[in-house]
Amino acid sequence: MNVWHYLLLVLIGLGGGVAVGSGFVAFITVLDIIPRLAQLTNAKRYIQALEWALVAGALFFTLADFFQWVARLPLVITSLYGIIAGVFVGMLAAGLTEVLNVFPILAKRLNVDDKLIVLLMAMVFGKIGGSLLQWLFHL
Repeated sequence: MNVWHYLLLVLIGLGGGVAVGSGFVAFITVLDIIPRLAQLTNAKRYIQALEWALVAGALFFTLADFFQWVARLPLVITSLYGIIAGVFVGMLAAGLTEVLNVFPILAKRLNVDDKLIVLLMAMVFGKIGGSLLQWLFHL
């Protein structure tokens, strides 16, 4: 492979990372996850700490994945991490349910009310298909 091929791979990887990172930040920002979390836990004075914890966690685990760091931890610590990660993902999923209210409004404005179920099913089957490809073929 020549240097242009590697440069193209770097640009594609960087572009994908920027797209995913931007989507994550937009998702967190639009849903106001951090302010809502601070409000629910009565920790408004710690809002900057919560924001920095999110940034530090995303950066740390990106580096851990990129450099393939391995930590051999006891089952208790691994289980605790799994619970905390599950709570975080559950919190994001709960926020996503609020965003889904956008689809009926969008369908009404685009005059495709009768095709809303087709749009949602396309999204569901696309997610299932992509997940199966990743899990079965390790793409």
